[in-house]
Amino acid sequence: MTVSVLVVDDHPIMRGGIVTLLSTDDDIVVVAEAGDGDEAARRAIELRPDVTLMDLRMPVLDGVGSIERIRSEWSDATIVVLTTYDTDEAIVRAIEAGAAGYLLKDAPPDELLDAVKRAANGDTVLAAPVAKRLVERVRDPAAGALSQRELEVLRAVASGNTNAQIAGELHISQATVKTHLLHIYDKLGVTDRAAAVARAYDSGILTSGL
Repeated sequence: MTVSVLVVDDHPIMRGGIVTLLSTDDDIVVVAEAGDGDEAARRAIELRPDVTLMDLRMPVLDGVGSIERIRSEWSDATIVVLTTYDTDEAIVRAIEAGAAGYLLKDAPPDELLDAVKRAANGDTVLAAPVAKRLVERVRDPAAGALSQRELEVLRAVASGNTNAQIAGELHISQATVKTHLLHIYDKLGVTDRAAAVARAYDSGILTSGL
């Protein structure tokens, strides 16, 4: 069985590397490439590949939006996320959108090739760290979720406010703001406010409209 694949990634070098790797397997053929989520949706719906390898963070339309668009037009599409982001929110959003798997770009080549074939056969393919996070989330749904107050603090940080400004806006002390930020950093797996904002946008916790 030959598996047809659409490779979606906005970085040409990364996309080319993935295509080259897939092309080393005689049972896999790359039928097309796409550099953004909108193009990916159009190509997937047009070509109907056995597997679409989808990055998450892309211009025009992100990976989750592309997955949703493809699945709305073609409910049987097999889409596997291939990304560097392994936050709880990113994983859950992708799977809820209809992804059949979630792999990380640091996966060994053989693992990626095997996952593509298994996905084409109808298996759910998850990188080991992703499977672990999902199990932990099912066991404790509250773990990793930002509270409403933490979201308010994060939105204020994303708007460029200082701790003093956030404290005044939310009517809390600066010490409380710092405590919320530490909790946010821990839940998002980052160490500073800039990284927290970036991770929140990447994973969909924050959107451009804040």
